[in-house]
This record gives sequence, structure tokens and C-alpha cells, in this order.
Amino acid sequence: MSPKTPPASGIRFEQVSVAYGRRGESVALDSLDLTVEPGEVMALLGPSGSGKTTALRAVAGFVQPVSGRVFIGDRDVTGLPPHRRGIGMVVQQYALFPHMRVEQNVAFGLKANRVPRREIAGRVAEALEMVGMAAYARRYPRELSGGQQQRVAIARALAIRPGVLLLDEPLSALDAQLRSGMLAELARLHRELPDVSILYVTHDQVEALTLADRIAVMDKARLQDCGTPQDLYRRPRTEFTASFVGNANLLPVTVAADDADGTERVDFAGTTLAVAPSPGDGPAPGAAATLCVRPHLVGLGEGENTLRGTVAEVQWRGSTHRLFVDVAGHRVKADVRELRTTPLLGDQVALHFAAQDAVLLPVDSVGATASAPADRAPAGQTPADRPAAAPTLAKSAAPGAGGGTDG
Repeated sequence: MSPKTPPASGIRFEQVSVAYGRRGESVALDSLDLTVEPGEVMALLGPSGSGKTTALRAVAGFVQPVSGRVFIGDRDVTGLPPHRRGIGMVVQQYALFPHMRVEQNVAFGLKANRVPRREIAGRVAEALEMVGMAAYARRYPRELSGGQQQRVAIARALAIRPGVLLLDEPLSALDAQLRSGMLAELARLHRELPDVSILYVTHDQVEALTLADRIAVMDKARLQDCGTPQDLYRRPRTEFTASFVGNANLLPVTVAADDADGTERVDFAGTTLAVAPSPGDGPAPGAAATLCVRPHLVGLGEGENTLRGTVAEVQWRGSTHRLFVDVAGHRVKADVRELRTTPLLGDQVALHFAAQDAVLLPVDSVGATASAPADRAPAGQTPADRPAAAPTLAKSAAPGAGGGTDG
């Protein structure tokens, strides 16, 4: 049994800016234009301080924009208080009332919305059944595991039958195994509630890639890129997107003349490499560019686009080894399957990748980004201090410039 289908509604940001301070000198969100379609899961992905949580709080009504408008469906809700927006929300720590039983927690929003008393018990039962917590209705939050508390928080949000569901890093407090299970549960819930628009804030790439129909990449209070997970992962448009959506080798290259077959040629530290043609107008011959190759697409041994270097570090990751290889002063990462003979530190090795697996990116204004010495630094840290190239955004306009203070 599932709750009654809510009215379909999406979310629209129109040039929404949020700032703090007496003169608004601390910009937390800068001129955000973004549309979440009815029934769509949109992930806001970015590092701390990128503006993603501020955007979600602007939809919830917990912060007031200094400019711009927020729409839920066709309603301008910019000036409405949170309780009149008809949204469900789940926050990081679930915010369950410890003195209330599970069923009372789930009923809280229904009572606040003045749902007739005769309907409340049935709606609570529906919501708890949907998240698999019907048997725990009489328990207190302290008697539940972290994953169970999260399910109750989701049930409370769904009980009011919202057209919009806001999720603010709801899995961050769970361990890895519980997080994996809850990802599957959230995906199932979305299938059962196809008309509910979900705005999902996370800094976890796996969550965004797993759940989202589209991902909006945020940094320094600005929208940097927006697209499907597959597009952003396979064909990123900026260095920041490439480094934050997944892991990437970002190598500084110079564009050479194209081959007769249309293959682009680039020079990397004196080695000529082949790259699949860039969509649209790519960098001109002689221009500096950045070559993006995902580590799992880099193989060990000779082949197309061979690079030679010295093994600087080896990390065993269960099903794969991650090799860090110094190539002409740049650290190149390669994820290779379990090896019978693992290269040792200082060994000379060859790496290769296919032309179709490489993406040529424009250089950010202060120059190309070489691969980081190791991947333990936060993803996207290297290009984060640079102004991003203005992307062409699907279903959204290019943002303005600015800095941010909130996540």
C-alpha cells in the first residue's frame, strides 16, 4: 500500500541570491538559475561552502533570498513561511522527537497541517509501511538503529504527501553498509512515488551518481555545471566537474593539428597523444588545454597512447590496485585489476589509454591543472580557487560570479 499520489510539482530558482552580514558582504548563493522538473531527482553536489545547502534551505523557507524568486510548481513561495510550502524535508540528524514514539513522530507534520484526526492514523500507517517500519510504530527513537531512525524521518516527510521532498545529506550519519542499503531504499521510494520532485544535497559522488536523474555541480556559491550523471562523468565540460564528479587525471597539454580522420592530436610533455574530437568548437591548434582521463580507463602496459613513468605509490583496494605513476613530473593514476605481480615502488612501467576515453577540456583562466600528487585531498580542491568557465546548462541559465560561506 502506498500513499496517495501527491500533486506533481517541480522547483524553479530564478536568479536566487542569498547573502549574510550587515551589508550582505558574505554571499552564500549567487544568482542561481535552476529547474527541477516534476518527478525528477536533482542532486546538488559540491564541497563544503559551495552553496548547496543554502539552495535547499531557500526552497524550504529557512533562509530568505536577497534577490530572485523560488517557485514550487507554479506558486511563487519566496515569501511564504516553511509550513505553508507543502514540502517534506529530511535533515542530516533526522531531528526525531526523543519523547515521542515512532507513530507520534510521523503524525507530527499531519497535525501541524491540520489534517482531520480521523485520517491521521491511516496516513501514518501508510507512510511507515512504505519505508518498512510498520512493526516499529510503538518504539521510541532511542530504541532504533541509525538506519531505522532515518526511515522514520523519511516516513514523517512522506506522510504529508508532499509534491517536493528535500533531502539534506540524509545518509551522512550512517556507516558504509547502511548507506548502501539506504541508497537502494531511496531509489525504490522514488520508483513508487514518480510524481514527487526530490532535491538531494550531498557531497558524496556515489550518492549523486546512484540516485540522481541530473546533477547540479556547485562551487563557491555558484552553479558550475548541470547534466545527467552519465554526461558529467563521461564528458565533463570543466576541470572542476571532471575532478569532483568522480576521480580524474587532469594533464596539461598543447593542441596539435587534427589528423585527416578527425582525430585530435595533443602534446603532453613531448609525447603525442590521440584524443577523440571535442564536441562543438574545441581548442585551436597551438592552444593550451587539459586532458581528462578517468583512472579506471588507464591500463598497464603498452597500447594506444602509451605513457612511460616511475611507480611512486601503490594502493591495494580489494578488486583493484591504484597505481600512482610519475610521468614527466606529473602524477598519473591508474586503477588496474588484481595483478599476479604488482609493480614495486621505483619500477619503470608503461600506461596506456584509448583516444575515445580521453576528453579535452578548456584551460581555466589561471592555467591547466596537473594531476594531484595523490587522491587523498578533497576532490576538486585544485581547481576550486579558480573561476569556472561559464557552462551551457541544461534547463538552466549560466550563473553569476561570487563567493560563498555555506555548504
